[in-house]
Amino acid sequence: MSGLVPGGLARGSGGPADGELLAGDRAYRAGDLGSAEQHYRRAAKLAPEDPAPRVGLVRVKLASGELPTEYGAAPRDPKVAALVAEVGKILRKSGEYGPAYVELGRLLLVQGKADEALRNLERGAALGADDPEAQSSLGLALVATGKAEAAVARLRRAAELDPDAAERFTNLGTVLMVREDVDGALAAFRRAAELAPNEARTLADLGAVYLALNRAVEAKPYLERAVALAPDRATFLTNLGYAQQKVGDLASAVATLKKAVTVDPKLGSAWLNLGACYVDQGKLDDAERAFETARKIDPTDPRAKESLDDLAEIRKKLGK
Repeated sequence: MSGLVPGGLARGSGGPADGELLAGDRAYRAGDLGSAEQHYRRAAKLAPEDPAPRVGLVRVKLASGELPTEYGAAPRDPKVAALVAEVGKILRKSGEYGPAYVELGRLLLVQGKADEALRNLERGAALGADDPEAQSSLGLALVATGKAEAAVARLRRAAELDPDAAERFTNLGTVLMVREDVDGALAAFRRAAELAPNEARTLADLGAVYLALNRAVEAKPYLERAVALAPDRATFLTNLGYAQQKVGDLASAVATLKKAVTVDPKLGSAWLNLGACYVDQGKLDDAERAFETARKIDPTDPRAKESLDDLAEIRKKLGK
């Protein structure tokens, strides 16, 4: 059977159950989770002893949006715990099935059990060295356990195995930014944006990398597109406002940052950027109020104190 999906569950045998698995893999890849679930359920009926359809159903549940997926986001969530138990049953019955170890590891990451997740993901990657999902998930577990350098190798491998999946490059770019490899992150996020030109998070990440490189002119269109796709994401608005400030469009920057602090009044970086714009406009009282707000939000943030100290120096020089 041709056209297997990288990281999918179909094996290419050509049988009816495997055909349903392949259809499920393709639907899952396309984000059509309802169709994916139907195909995996059909595969389970056709091959009730095969662990693959059951793992596919776990994947669909985890991707449904009903469950958190960030590291440590649901240490006590009963739905996540139920899926952990389900995968445990699969492994007890089916033995060394790599994708089951991978899904168990991913669920354990959601529970915040990094070390246990790492052990399962290492086993899954050993059983499926050419499985991009195994390599990618193991890379994320390595990040969670403070092993960023080892994570990069796994995430690069995942991108090599699955070069048409934006998520692989997004994960790689994120870890490269953590390691302060900004040029490497830029290449990864650019590839992700090519593959997913309408994914707001990817565009925002690419814009943020350009900002880190002091290339605001190049950052601005990506951030504008991200905000157009997700207008209520305060971090996207904050970065766009910063880019607008850096290119000299202060009026737009202030308007954008005012919206950011309306969406999320507790986002200190937005208040700091707004205050900086007011300084550039000569509106020192407004700037002081913005900086003070940022300091109240997080009294430990040194940027707020530095901004207020700089503002005091400006007032001293101007005699205001």
